Amino acid sequence: MGATATLTAVLTVFTALAFLFLAAVWIRVHKLRPSNDRSWVNDNERNATIEFDGDIAKITNLRDFNWRSSKDFDERWINEDYDLKEVESIWLTLEYFDQKLRQMAHTILSFEFKDGRRLACSIEVRREKGERYHPVRGLFREYELIYVWAKESDVIGVRTRCRKNSVTHLFKAVVLGEGNERRMLESYLNRTNDLVASPEWYNTLTNTCTTNIVRHVNEVYPGRVPRAISILMPGLSPKLLERANLIKMSGTLDETLAASVIDAKAKAWDGESDFGDAIRA
Repeated sequence: MGATATLTAVLTVFTALAFLFLAAVWIRVHKLRPSNDRSWVNDNERNATIEFDGDIAKITNLRDFNWRSSKDFDERWINEDYDLKEVESIWLTLEYFDQKLRQMAHTILSFEFKDGRRLACSIEVRREKGERYHPVRGLFREYELIYVWAKESDVIGVRTRCRKNSVTHLFKAVVLGEGNERRMLESYLNRTNDLVASPEWYNTLTNTCTTNIVRHVNEVYPGRVPRAISILMPGLSPKLLERANLIKMSGTLDETLAASVIDAKAKAWDGESDFGDAIRA
């Protein structure tokens, strides 16, 4: 057998083995089933559930932790009622984990009510005890998805006050269409209940914080958010936010980004006054 034939045979065997390996991985991964019954980390331990009574949404397991550091906190879960008629504005939080990795970021929506209360929802990986997030593992049914409903002092506070490398922006959303603030909130709440009944896998490309926000927005206002690479890499989203008129601008995009940073305001919060007011001052 000549050298060329030998090389061809080796490559054929290698290709076949690689195919069999990938097929075995695919079969194993696709046999996995998501569950809400695992040993979760404390801050992902409980699913929020929502009961609707006319215009009132009764939320159970709203997270209200007091964070001194990312590992030192007071655990508190509360129940609160919100009048869907009273939601009047929506805010977007954009957290950059590391300034050297500007493509990567986390997004959170907050709903503001006429009585001054604010309700935040962070769509996240639901981590088990001892588990750490990695985007590659997120492609292979490693993590479930959770909608964490929380007070802003909790879910935004831990990011702005306890994470040394994070830079966090807060933007007021531009909502088109009368009553769509309420419809957006209802869409979120209904999906939260759906995930309790039928858990789903997180997926780094198709089922993330930002891809879900886009789905909710386009469900309420079809076509509002166009397709863009920044949906998969939310750290790149500011240009899309400006171009699609998704956020209130304060001058140029650079000026808006500079004005929207809230970390210093959050760190200066006295712990007694309203956290949401403090970061918007």
